[in-house]
Amino acid sequence: MRYFLWVSLALLLGACKGKKPATAVAAGKDYYYTCSMHPQVVQDGPGKCPICGMELIRVKKSVGKQISDLMLSDLQVQLGDVRVDTVGRGSIGDRQVLTATVNVNETKSLSVSARVAGRIERLYYKNVGDYLHKGDKLYDLYSEELNNAKQEYLLALERQRTLDNGVIDVRALVEAARNKLLLWGMSDKQLQELAAAGKASAVTTFYSPVEGYMTAVERHEGDYLSEGMTILRLADLSSVWVEGQAYTAQLSGIDRNAGVIVQLPDLPGKEWAGRLDFVNPEINADTWINLVRVVLVNRDGLLKPGMPAYITVVGRQSHSLTLPEEAVIRNEKSSVVWVEVGHNTFRSAMVETGLEEGGRVEIRAGLKAGDVVVTSGAYLLNSEYIFRHGADPMAGMKM
Repeated sequence: MRYFLWVSLALLLGACKGKKPATAVAAGKDYYYTCSMHPQVVQDGPGKCPICGMELIRVKKSVGKQISDLMLSDLQVQLGDVRVDTVGRGSIGDRQVLTATVNVNETKSLSVSARVAGRIERLYYKNVGDYLHKGDKLYDLYSEELNNAKQEYLLALERQRTLDNGVIDVRALVEAARNKLLLWGMSDKQLQELAAAGKASAVTTFYSPVEGYMTAVERHEGDYLSEGMTILRLADLSSVWVEGQAYTAQLSGIDRNAGVIVQLPDLPGKEWAGRLDFVNPEINADTWINLVRVVLVNRDGLLKPGMPAYITVVGRQSHSLTLPEEAVIRNEKSSVVWVEVGHNTFRSAMVETGLEEGGRVEIRAGLKAGDVVVTSGAYLLNSEYIFRHGADPMAGMKM
């Protein structure tokens, strides 16, 4: 009986020595097993996927593959529309788009004011938007002061004719009366007509000193005027101001000598090129917004005060590595891209971004020319990495 026990123990030990574990055999090879549908499943030996039950496939281990690399199947790449592109150098400029409004060019606007007290007998233009030519009649004014001054002028002329004997010189008196009428708004032609008629009318007509559109009517027929009261406002729209709003954080990136492009939503397809004419040195304390201004020539009259506009400030140009904006994943602390390191294998890399223009971003550090970067589907890769590893690939990364 004892002999039989010793023989059985010897046979059992021999059988154990001849059998090797499957994991030990697989560990010594350059292959591992994974699921074609769920690449996060990785085993040293064959078997079935614990998620979908499919047979695991054998994959050759990649040389230099890191544990943080993300490998996808061909089907995942196709369904996720993952596309890559080779990083190259290109020109990119610094552009900022500011919201703006078309306004009247105040240097070409005029307020027509009363130079002498009186009553408005007639207004020749009463509608805002009416166009006036230089010399058009504006209003008729009845004024006691002006009528007395006209009588003084006629009396001075009469004295000059009757007393012009070389002994008494009344030319200074005539000139003083004439200058008073000119200062009160009468023209040389009106004074000539007054002298020729020898009689003053009860009302005096005043004419437009400039050409432009009437933008405001401040007084009406029958109103009494004091000296200096505004009657109406005129604006020459041959040039306009386009005034944009810039936040204080944007001012440092705005070149005062930079060119600008003005576009209007109401006039699609049209652009106006110009330069910054004025940057307000004072910041609005309530909104932290500064005002910038562009002067545009309005030959065709298309630009109307009050129209919304956009000012694109074109800054300096840089020749550097660029990527599409959708290739860069950003948060408040860092920016990350996904680099292809093998077939359907990707690795996250932190980058330093710079200028932005036309949907592209300047890459200042973190990549080199020739790197193959995911340009479509980067956010899908980021989500897949978090699903597999339970951590954000941007966490803990440093430039």
